[in-house]
Amino acid sequence: MTETQTDPALFSAADCLNLYRAGRVSPVEVMQAVLARLASMDAAVNPFTLTDPEAALEAARQSENRWRAGKPLGPVDGVPATVKDLLLTRGWPTRRGSLTTDDAGPWEDDAPAVARLREQGAVIFAKTTTPEFGWKGVTDSPLTGVTRNPWNTAMTPGGSSGGAAAAAALGLGALHIGTDGGGSVRIPAAFTGVFGFKPSFGRVPLWPASAFGSLSHAGPITRTVEDAALMLTVIAAPDHRDWQALPRQDRDYRDGLDGGVRGLRIAYSRDLGFASVDADVARNFTAAVEVFAGLGAHVAEADPGFDDPIGMFKTHWYAGAAFALKHLDDAGRAKLDPGLADIAERGGRISLSEYQAAVEARNILGERMSRFHGDYDLLLTPAMPIPAFEAGRETPGGGTGEGADGQSNIESNIESNIEEARWMDWTPFTYPFNLTQQPACSAPSGFTPAGLPTGLQIIGPRHADALVLRAARAFETARPFVMLWD
Repeated sequence: MTETQTDPALFSAADCLNLYRAGRVSPVEVMQAVLARLASMDAAVNPFTLTDPEAALEAARQSENRWRAGKPLGPVDGVPATVKDLLLTRGWPTRRGSLTTDDAGPWEDDAPAVARLREQGAVIFAKTTTPEFGWKGVTDSPLTGVTRNPWNTAMTPGGSSGGAAAAAALGLGALHIGTDGGGSVRIPAAFTGVFGFKPSFGRVPLWPASAFGSLSHAGPITRTVEDAALMLTVIAAPDHRDWQALPRQDRDYRDGLDGGVRGLRIAYSRDLGFASVDADVARNFTAAVEVFAGLGAHVAEADPGFDDPIGMFKTHWYAGAAFALKHLDDAGRAKLDPGLADIAERGGRISLSEYQAAVEARNILGERMSRFHGDYDLLLTPAMPIPAFEAGRETPGGGTGEGADGQSNIESNIESNIEEARWMDWTPFTYPFNLTQQPACSAPSGFTPAGLPTGLQIIGPRHADALVLRAARAFETARPFVMLWD
């Protein structure tokens, strides 16, 4: 906490816990401050699909009593938190941004990450907006309309965890659960200037299973790396409902967080060999790479050496969309975001042999990255090749227009029916590492001359979550993140 930071809504989770422990601030005061801030800021940005102030204040009062008795439930007791509206939350509807879902419920279950936060005393006060079923890299839906970027409300916050990132950037809660099937934590983190971490696949249990299968991860969106490490410590606890979850690791991800990067072998790639990058983004990326060299890492320019895997990703993604919507009749499909309906229809035409070709291509990509990390501990790339663009569009060129460079970067050797440009065409740095299931984060790397944030992506080998967080913390310490109110 800075000496000038006096608004309790803007305290980090770590600040909250220290102040609760010392009896200097109560969870009720923090929650009241968040709710007051929400009342003045929610409408312009639209980050929430549901808020429950009364339940939040009651939970904060219970937390206050526990802290006074010296018996907090766990390491996030009393910290304000939100849940993306793709994840089940007991007592609240999970609408998934869709008019095809029903408020009625019953809503009797928490998703694993939600359950872990609740068990450890977090004050869950809201659900954050998502595009319909999390299908695209911006945040608007038929159910909740358009969510906007706090830095410039004419612009998108990205997606699909755009509501969570916007809430973090506004100071509306310290801990935010996002999901990431192709960049959905890292895209909005980069566009809104906050920290987003996609853990290794299986590190954070998911249930019910995503229609997008093993592409989908859940992870923290926060304003500091320390808060993300704290949050991961809580939500990474195993859950028997997810049979693909990684084995229990009894560790606190804050341990060793300040170990630095001296001596690490760090590769960097400006474009992965195929992406077009905005000049302002490239400038900030070069400056970020220099920070790691200055911190004592052995930094070298090196591309992993794979072609753009967009074709195999679209095959997986479109097939997943078709599966997710298979239960809808014609009337239900008429309620969908037209873009989602389109990719689901295309996904339904993918043949078994085409899908298996994409699976095999994914296996080869995973092996290539595994070999690459035999030589390098980490890989740095821009998180996004462009800054945020106009809200309400799927692509910078409009509706379903062209990619960031005016071209469509498509592999044509997998599925000829998926060659239109979509959100993946302007997110070349994120979806490859969902295919490979690696841990990756977006850390704020600076701003464009227009005042829009940019992000640095740090990628580690599978299961090296702690290493990615450690590197991000080193970068944050050397280049402190600038928040909207700084």
